[in-house]
Amino acid sequence: MICFQLEPSSSSPSSSSIAVRGEAQRPLSAVAPETFSCVEMEKKPNARSRLIHKLDEKVLLSTHMEHTDGGTSSKSSASFNFINSIIGSGLIGLPFAMAQAGLPLGLLLLFLVAIITDYSIILLIKGGNLSGTHSYQSLVHSTFGFVGYLILSVLQFLYPFIAMISYNIITGDTMTKVFQRIPGVGLGHILAERQFVILASTILFTIPLSLYRDMAKLGKVSLVSMLLTLVIIVIVAVRAVTLGPQISPSEDAWVFAKWNAVQAVGVMSFAFICHHNTFMIYGSLKEPTLTNWSWITHVSVGSAALVSALFAATGYATFTGYTQGDIFENYCKYDNVATFGRFCYSLSIITTFPLECFVTREVVSNVFFNGLLSNTAHIVVTLVIILVVTAISLSYDCLGVVLELNGVLSATPLIFIIPSACYLKLSSGRWFHMKKHHCYPGNKEAVLTTADIRLDRTKYEPPGCPVASDGKKNRFLFIQPARFGGDETVIKKCLSDDSLCR
Repeated sequence: MICFQLEPSSSSPSSSSIAVRGEAQRPLSAVAPETFSCVEMEKKPNARSRLIHKLDEKVLLSTHMEHTDGGTSSKSSASFNFINSIIGSGLIGLPFAMAQAGLPLGLLLLFLVAIITDYSIILLIKGGNLSGTHSYQSLVHSTFGFVGYLILSVLQFLYPFIAMISYNIITGDTMTKVFQRIPGVGLGHILAERQFVILASTILFTIPLSLYRDMAKLGKVSLVSMLLTLVIIVIVAVRAVTLGPQISPSEDAWVFAKWNAVQAVGVMSFAFICHHNTFMIYGSLKEPTLTNWSWITHVSVGSAALVSALFAATGYATFTGYTQGDIFENYCKYDNVATFGRFCYSLSIITTFPLECFVTREVVSNVFFNGLLSNTAHIVVTLVIILVVTAISLSYDCLGVVLELNGVLSATPLIFIIPSACYLKLSSGRWFHMKKHHCYPGNKEAVLTTADIRLDRTKYEPPGCPVASDGKKNRFLFIQPARFGGDETVIKKCLSDDSLCR
């Protein structure tokens, strides 16, 4: 007989190690019965491995798993950070996804993506517990070796890095439109210059917030971002009631499904990706157990799904088939309610920036500094990352190809392929075992998402960033005045500044 005792691991607060003890080393009467599992084991090479896998699964499903001290985040603070990570720039493109898929089918697909996201996030942490690792990079290194580690490191760095560039560009383009509604601020004013707006937001907000070492300190900032998101939803809902009746619905506005559903899934997948900072939020918990993490994941993804569905439905109901990739670009420059919505959206994007910076810094720390950064190195690495991001966003204002490649090459593997692949390889049994079939929907979703390479470009701009008659790039495609159903007041306001309402 061989007895296995479950002991808390000193190296990882999120996992338990299994110590093999001979029967003579410690009498069973001296140990609590629930901490031991004693079995008759044949002398076969893989018998011990199979038993350890079974005990691992019991540990993962235990609601009373012992743990060491983790971070400083409460469950509510971690939930705020997680929701803020999910509800980022992708939220603004969801009404367009409804226009592509049809409202009924679009909502069904939205909840399907949310369910798969929820489960794949939990699979990541289960994989980390099975392998005794505490980061996405360590998990892949343990599962697929050094080559897998390098590939994952590149993907995990590129996605948030490019996302930060897009956040700066969106902030610069959106806030300049907000400032132009201030009396005396024209096209030549410094507040109407996107470069100045990007630099100001970087110095005043993103650098101070990104310099934090503990993600738990961003909990209140994430709460503010959530409140701003709720304000945006209220604004879109109000304009659906006040502006919607003035706009004639498109011909196929209320059909159940449309042919571009695959493209819609791509937009939804981009909106829900949060896997790259899953381990960081999990590690920030005071009590990092699978039970607590499952609760946080269900609450966060569920809340994000409800908020996203409400925003997508009300936004689409206003403009139906004419909905653009960025819903705020459907509203005219002179719409003060929508302008306030743009302002809230920009602030929400600014508060999401530090979460992405945390991830890029962690990747650099793990690859080049063995996961340990001194205070000086922490500041230097953070500033270098932000300075490079800012330099690129100041010199480049066309998001099309960048977001397209980011979504297909980075987001799809991070959200769908890698979590399932790691869990399939780490868990016991053969790959076709019935218990593993729940891992396959994520991989099927990845095939659908990758099938349409245009999945992200249409969210923010017309393909190719076309050049206007004045030689400047049109970063957004605005709604045609005729689409307002003949409302003369709106048409006149749009035509009075044809550079902003096309």
